[in-house]
Amino acid sequence: MDKSPDPVDWGVAERVAIRVASRPGSRPDPALTRRLEERFAELTPVAEELVEHSTGLKSLAGPARAEVTDRAGWIRANLRSFRRLLQPILERARENGSLSRNLPAPLAAGTRAAAGAELGAVLGWMSTRVLGQYDLLFAEDMDSPGDVVYYVGPNVLSLEDRHGFPANEFRLWIAVHELTHRAQFTGVPWMREHFLGLVDDGVSLATPQAKDVLAAVRRIAVDIRGGKNPLADAGLVGAMATPEQLETLRSIQALMSLLEGHGDITMNRAAAERIPRAQRFARVLRERRENATPLVRFFQQLIGMEAKLRQYAEGERFVEEVERAGGPELLARVWEEPANLPSLTEIRDPALWVSRLRGRALESA
Repeated sequence: MDKSPDPVDWGVAERVAIRVASRPGSRPDPALTRRLEERFAELTPVAEELVEHSTGLKSLAGPARAEVTDRAGWIRANLRSFRRLLQPILERARENGSLSRNLPAPLAAGTRAAAGAELGAVLGWMSTRVLGQYDLLFAEDMDSPGDVVYYVGPNVLSLEDRHGFPANEFRLWIAVHELTHRAQFTGVPWMREHFLGLVDDGVSLATPQAKDVLAAVRRIAVDIRGGKNPLADAGLVGAMATPEQLETLRSIQALMSLLEGHGDITMNRAAAERIPRAQRFARVLRERRENATPLVRFFQQLIGMEAKLRQYAEGERFVEEVERAGGPELLARVWEEPANLPSLTEIRDPALWVSRLRGRALESA
């Protein structure tokens, strides 16, 4: 068995990420952190109940548990998830010897360090932005998968201080969003398996060969000459994907648009009476996403964040238009079976999904 090292130096990735994340305010006072932990422990079950009442989705994984982490903790957990996600690719590459054939040892070591530095820069930057996280890959890394919702303490405290947000309202608002995602994955019996299946499909199609990279570079050049931004849809990953990979990527994008849009709408509806400033919170975070410098916006495009930001808007619009066409009852049909999930085309044109679902209802009548 080829014992070639991973093509990513994970130690470099961790060091670079933590260095990027080490900004003023990244290590709040321990007493503030303890109070934040206590408050999220109280608010998380409240948010869970509000989400269930608003969406009708009840988690099958038992009560949620809150855990407050710092940026370094978020980075380390996500790095472990990345390693687990990439393992099938690495094993196949070792089996066919491609890892050892590609580069001489000195160059391979430099390439591994460069890849680690690039990944670390991305995760380090993201760790300064994320407020909370319920993520299947992230959660499965822990001892009790499915029941933990994470909050990145320094970022929550920093936003509260910078914008004068009322702490209890803002924290409940964040908790509702993350508990909505947990309800989507643990309250819809088939969702977890379906989502992880899409991710596995995307990983299984990965073929890090030189010919694929060259083909992608040619496609990027054609897009640029044609006046099209090759990073617009899915960042560098999408630009480098083969047509087969791109189809899987679009399925993932469509699902995430639905989940993110549904999550954003729920966080503004579920506790409207308890969070009267919800619209202000949403406006500030939307401006925070949009008012980036040109350099940051280009970086967001490279890592696919621009596409993710569009997911929020496109997903919200999809949910609103479906409800306008048939009320919450029609929207609820997306949770019935995978075949009812919208495609990326239907996310962007909700009338197509409404027509398809109504047509199926007539056929079965």
